[in-house]
Amino acid sequence: MRFARLDDWLRWLETQHPREIDLGLERVAAVAKALNISLSMPVLTVAGTNGKGSCVALAAAILSAEGYRVGTYTSPHLVDYNERIVIAGERVADAPLIAAFAAIDAARGEISLSYFEFGTLAALWLFQDAALDAVVLEIGLGGRLDAVNIVDADVAIVSSIAIDHEAWLGSDREVIAREKAGVFRAGHAAVVGDLDPPKSLLAYGREIGAKMLCRGHDFSFIDAGHQWQWRGVGAGGEAIKYLDLPVPRILLDNAAAVLQALQYLDLAVSEASLRQGLALASVPGRCQHFVVNGVDIVLDVAHNPAAVVTLRQHLQTRPVSGRCQGVFAVMADKAIAEMIGILEPCFDNWVLATLAGNGRAASAEYVAALLAEQLIEPVDVGGTVAESVERGLAESRPGDRLVIFGSFFTVAEAMTYLSAHEGFALNSAMAGRGNTL
Repeated sequence: MRFARLDDWLRWLETQHPREIDLGLERVAAVAKALNISLSMPVLTVAGTNGKGSCVALAAAILSAEGYRVGTYTSPHLVDYNERIVIAGERVADAPLIAAFAAIDAARGEISLSYFEFGTLAALWLFQDAALDAVVLEIGLGGRLDAVNIVDADVAIVSSIAIDHEAWLGSDREVIAREKAGVFRAGHAAVVGDLDPPKSLLAYGREIGAKMLCRGHDFSFIDAGHQWQWRGVGAGGEAIKYLDLPVPRILLDNAAAVLQALQYLDLAVSEASLRQGLALASVPGRCQHFVVNGVDIVLDVAHNPAAVVTLRQHLQTRPVSGRCQGVFAVMADKAIAEMIGILEPCFDNWVLATLAGNGRAASAEYVAALLAEQLIEPVDVGGTVAESVERGLAESRPGDRLVIFGSFFTVAEAMTYLSAHEGFALNSAMAGRGNTL
């Protein structure tokens, strides 16, 4: 075995492939074949620009409430790599991950694999021997050429379609939608959560003979505030309705898509388990509230315009009595100016952080210039994320709010800092319904 420690494996994986993102299935499928990977349990795959993480979390919560053993694979992680692979409610330990990486390394021969491809194969390798009843997989990027798509999904969800990752997926929703539609399979359910799906998505699904289930046509929901209603169709074509459902800590748009997908997963789920899953499901770093010394801290990985619209709506429907500051650090390839414009009404002050050592990140000075172009002030350049959070807290009083957002990296650094902060505690009653992944 090449390494005995997970950290050593992860550092090595980061250097093994010439490109960080290298879409395509040929290499990863060849190694999967060499490993004899074959999943025999029902598989739900989730693609989309935003909402993927919440769909995975809710599906797993509902299925687990029914007593099923569920495996989930998500990316990226926030703090620990082990977050990506969860088996029966438990994050995978270091030892199984190391064994999976070693098996993949031995099986790949001369085939070069990316960091993400190694991780995807590790998840599948672990799932096949874990006696699971169901697997829920999150697409990392796009759909058609994402490594996860070597698995034929029994049911696929496309949660939403917006502009993001233009360098790989294009800057046109029709083009992006066609890539995401690649997770659909002939004869299997394809659940579309986007209320305005591009024509290319629907056309491809119909062309291959997928069972298209579209929000607003085949399923829908009514938000009644403290409870909600859902209607959809069962696998036999029968009409189904759930009334007075508990409001989950994720967007109802995504919850509605999950409820429809589960009707077709060939696993019986009672209404009691559905309600329990809705009440329990949550996703770290998505409109997540914490309280430190009376200051409401909101963590959100929102990193594209569609996601920050959701964040803005969440903040505006939950106002605070005091000032609101935004701690912001983002990747340089994002639509930063548009994101700023969307959130400008929410903040009394912006604190711009630097993601040190991250070559993809926009500098605080560059973001400050974009804010100046929109005549937004006051603006502070706060150093690292930890230093910026510390500065924001020092300038806050009970009743104020500090919103930390812009990237998984931003939220991860903030979580690491806050976890060591005296008085840091999750205020579960404040956990928001907004979700940005």
